[in-house]
Amino acid sequence: MSGLELAHGRSNRGALPNVKMNDPIESNEPLGRALREWKVAPSLPPRFQEEVWRRIGWAEVHRASFWWSDIRHGIEVSFRRPALAVSYVAALLLIGLGLGMAQGRHASARMDETLETRYLHSIDPYLAPRPDR
Repeated sequence: MSGLELAHGRSNRGALPNVKMNDPIESNEPLGRALREWKVAPSLPPRFQEEVWRRIGWAEVHRASFWWSDIRHGIEVSFRRPALAVSYVAALLLIGLGLGMAQGRHASARMDETLETRYLHSIDPYLAPRPDR
């Protein structure tokens, strides 16, 4: 006997009176008794445990190979907070400016050395380059 048959007042043992769906269960004793007696015994599909462990193993193997998605997720969660996002962007800008200035100084020093050498060679074409440079 299914719960639907009980709720609608139908059973194999005899007809229960028709029940309005809006009546409270307390005022309808046959329905209340039937609902209290109703037991559900679900059965698991065959090889259920093996399938569960197979899926768990598959998830662990594939989770280990997607470590970058965990990093990306962490960054996305962090950027949901405006203060942290602004400080992160500011720190990246400062690092970029610092590295750019260092690179610029290095390139400028190399250019100064090259121009100095060209100038000296323009004054004295026979000037031999010094070994310390």
